[in-house]
Amino acid sequence: MSADLSRRDLLSAALATSVASLLGATGPAEAAQLKFGPAKPFSFAALAERARKLAAKAYMPPRKPAPEIVDQIGYEQHGKIKFRPDHAMFSDDKGVYPVTFFPVGKYFPKTIKMHAVEGDKAAEVLYEPEYFDMPDDSPAQKLPEDTGFAGFQIREAKSRPDWQKKDWCAFLGASYFRAIGSLGEYGLSARGVAIDTASPKAEEFPDFTEFYLQPASAETQPLVVYALLDGPSITGAYKFTIRRSEGVIIDVECSLFVRKDIGKLGISPMTSMYWFSNYDKSYQLEWREGAHDSDGLAMWTGAGERIWRPLVNPPGPSTSAFVDDNPRGFGLMQRQRDPKAYMDRYLNYERRPSLWIEPVGGWGQGAFHLVEFPTDHEDFDNIGCFWVPKQPIKAGQELDFRYRMYWNADEPERPDLARATATRIGRGGFPYTRANPPEIKRIVVEFTGGTALAAFPRDDKTRKPEAVITPSRGEITSVFLETTTWNDAWRLQFDIKAEGSDPVDIRAYLRSGETALSETWLFKLHPQKTW
Repeated sequence: MSADLSRRDLLSAALATSVASLLGATGPAEAAQLKFGPAKPFSFAALAERARKLAAKAYMPPRKPAPEIVDQIGYEQHGKIKFRPDHAMFSDDKGVYPVTFFPVGKYFPKTIKMHAVEGDKAAEVLYEPEYFDMPDDSPAQKLPEDTGFAGFQIREAKSRPDWQKKDWCAFLGASYFRAIGSLGEYGLSARGVAIDTASPKAEEFPDFTEFYLQPASAETQPLVVYALLDGPSITGAYKFTIRRSEGVIIDVECSLFVRKDIGKLGISPMTSMYWFSNYDKSYQLEWREGAHDSDGLAMWTGAGERIWRPLVNPPGPSTSAFVDDNPRGFGLMQRQRDPKAYMDRYLNYERRPSLWIEPVGGWGQGAFHLVEFPTDHEDFDNIGCFWVPKQPIKAGQELDFRYRMYWNADEPERPDLARATATRIGRGGFPYTRANPPEIKRIVVEFTGGTALAAFPRDDKTRKPEAVITPSRGEITSVFLETTTWNDAWRLQFDIKAEGSDPVDIRAYLRSGETALSETWLFKLHPQKTW
């Protein structure tokens, strides 16, 4: 090991002159900084060309160093290995937001090449064990010196005294990444691409195998991350222009090259967790009111309709597809911001970010896909959402997509429509009796906000909004619309009776004449589920 260290030290010294401008090296003061390989030409166009050529070759899985050691670095052991802030990339005068790296571990066993970009040159970060602090008994102490990194995280600006403890964006595992929202918490994750999620074929998880990071020149300027994607069925080149604002805004450009036919290609996929909330909690053995990173899917269709689909924890795997043409936006949102809805002092669900996707350029015909898996705990991500193009994806195709991601508390543009702010489900029929059949469910939806809906007199029984309810099957009865006194809502109640166990999709909204007063509430009811 000592001989190898000497070799690396000599190599670094030999390269010092060629990479001095890239590193910002000025002498002894830079001794604690990262060590780099030689600077080489770099551009996004060249990265895309590499991805194109890679797609024409047989797939080669990413490197997994010392598997017998890495497998011993479980969740707890991984969390105790810390990257030393004095080795952070861009912590000198060349950058604003320092970058630190994740070690490999049992759940992140693949190594990724990291590079720093300056102008039209890039230099690879040379891995050194000294970059990390770890317990003396950590299995990671036995890792070889060429182990490499598993991912990276972007720290807060150096102007903040807590930058060494606070990060706001991270890339780790396959093509996963995430960012904090305006309320300062991490939550749901995004992915570069989804392949055959919730389909008859086994799901594929392509990897980001190389990253190229370009520093921000000021706190108001973006940090740019380039990534090379590789998987059995697809390759790609990505450009992430990442801005730290109220939350985080990421502009994404990707060029995808199809290696094999793909049954279901998911664009701009996101992954989240929904366990329970007030409308499906009664069958859960939990004392809290709710536990979820996201509580609904918001959609803005190409035709201009605003749709809210509350998430459910289904009795079995469930996929919903919402056909559209040139969508304007969609995202998994966390609308419930009242801490009393969760009663959890440590997990801060009320502060989890929402993620809104705004397509740039026409995405054409396709469908929003919402995937919901059953879960009995909050440790498991069981929700997926992505856009699926209508046209079949065939080997040899080249696809380009652009979109903007808003990691924030809410949608970037809220229409002046009432929102569905509460969903409740109970036994239907005549109230206050045990004689009601369990196959009849009562649905209660509360709508709040919206200038036009607020203009309706709340106590005028002769003039009310009209409720439009459309189920995919079953019978709707006992429709009733009233106002509440405690939260200024219009509360829609109705019963639905649907025989059998097949799910029922229900649409409902409020209108006046032909004018919509509210967004469209869309729900998937599982009749066999016991509320």
